[in-house]
Formats: sequence, structure tokens, C-alpha cells
Amino acid sequence: MSNPKNIAFLGLGVMGGPMAAHLARAGHTVTGWNRTTTRAEAWMERFSGEGLPVRIAISLREAVEGADVVLSCLGNDNDLAEVMLGDAGALAMMRPGTLFIDHTTVSPAIARRIAEAAEAKGVLAVDAPVSGGQAGAENGNLSIMCGGSDEAMAEAEPVMQCYAARIVHIGAAGAGQATKAVNQVCIAGVLAGLSEGVRLAQASHLDMDKVLEAISGGAAQSWQMDNRWQTMAAGEFDFGFAIDWMRKDLAIAMAEAEEAGLELPVTELVDQYYAKVQELGGNRQDTSALIRHLPEVGE
Repeated sequence: MSNPKNIAFLGLGVMGGPMAAHLARAGHTVTGWNRTTTRAEAWMERFSGEGLPVRIAISLREAVEGADVVLSCLGNDNDLAEVMLGDAGALAMMRPGTLFIDHTTVSPAIARRIAEAAEAKGVLAVDAPVSGGQAGAENGNLSIMCGGSDEAMAEAEPVMQCYAARIVHIGAAGAGQATKAVNQVCIAGVLAGLSEGVRLAQASHLDMDKVLEAISGGAAQSWQMDNRWQTMAAGEFDFGFAIDWMRKDLAIAMAEAEEAGLELPVTELVDQYYAKVQELGGNRQDTSALIRHLPEVGE
């Protein structure tokens, strides 16, 4: 790498942890920080074993001070605000000229708020939610939708290329998050149709593998079908993107729609179905567990 950076990565969960490791593999020096120290320790143990230049910081200040680039992948609006804003927030600890990239899926409003605070501090900020799930993070082929200035994007793109298959600059601050809301709405609708299709195929006593072979080559094909048809048919959901997080994301999308005076009837219905699956204990199951709101064939 011609221009290695000192990087702080805040949030080392199932998405952030692998992304931070890809940065280290690319030759950057990476300091990881997590609000739960045991998770940070597990991350360092896993990736330092590869001989990667990774370390962890116990305090937020230790992680951020002196970093050229700060990235975050946290939970929700409140988590991001708590970590980034205020006198004890990471933004206050960054020096002018630092680049901040946020990969958390949050509301466009908090993304714009952080961008304004960053500009006042002389920090370049990009809101950059991702799509591709845990597998995309592990394999380094995420799709990233970005909001921010042209200057910030020019600095951020070489960093994000370490774990991305596609990077698109959508527009100004908040545009990345607004696009992620669109992304989640589209996924919700596809999974609703896929759930009903799987159940119909089962009720018709069809060979599920042959059905997949037949329909995945035509207009019904989707990422969800290619990657989730067989697991949905088998009732396997212990992987991927959790329903709790999907409902958080759909709430953002529905709030944006309401502010724009737009109705999202399918999204609202799918959100209700997800609530039913949560009642069945599916909070941490993959979003494809949406099928559980439909009775199993033979019940």
C-alpha cells in the first residue's frame, strides 16, 4: 500500500469486526474499540493471530486521538450520537483534517447532524451504510451507498475499497442513509414474496431444489432467492442479518416516508409480520425467518 493510514474502528460486531480486519490486511494500522471490551479482545485475538497490524484501545480517546481515519459501525441513532457527539464524543477528539466514515444504518437526520458538527470541526464526514450482510463483510464484497461532499468521498473511497465490491456516491450528507432505507424496503418486499413462494411450493409437494433451478433463471431471480430459498425451506435462520435490526431499519424508512407524505403499505405489513416472528422468539434470527409468520405446511 502506497499510503497506509492510522485507522480507528469503532464497533467490532459481526459487520465492523471483519471490515476492520480487511483494512489491516490492506496494510493500514488499525486500532479497534468496542463498548463491550470482551468483544474487542475477542476481535484482536482472532485477527492478530493472522499476523495483522491490529490492536485495541480501552478508551474512546485512546482509539481516536492521532487517527487519520475514524470509522464506526454501531447500533442505532442513539448509539451513534452517544459515541460521536458531545464533549466526550469521538468527534471532539479528532483533529482537523481527519476523515470520518460511518457505516452504521441510522436516520438521515442524525447523519446530517453529524456532518454539520464535523464540518465545524474541520473533519471530513461520509455516511456510508452497507448492504451485503455478514457474509459480505467477511468476504469483503459489500455494497456501500454514500452521502457527503466530493472532497470527503475522494478521501473515503480508497479506504472503503478494502472491503467493498461497489461504492456509489449518492449525494450530500444523509443521502447514503436515505438510500439504505430504500434498500431495506426493497428487501422486505422481496422476502415477503419469497416466503409465500416457498410455502406454496411446499404445499404443492414440489421438489424444492428443482423449483429453485427453474425459477432462479428467470424474472423471479433475486439475491434472496439464490441465498435463502434452501435455508428458508429447511427452517434454518441462525445466521445473517437479525430481525431486530431489520425492524429498526424499517422504522427509519417508514418515518422518512411519513415525513414525505408517502405511504408504504407493503413495508408496514411486512413490519407487522416481523413483529409476529419476534413474538415467536425470532429476534436474532436472520431476516429470512419472515417465513415463520406463515404456518408450516401440514400444520
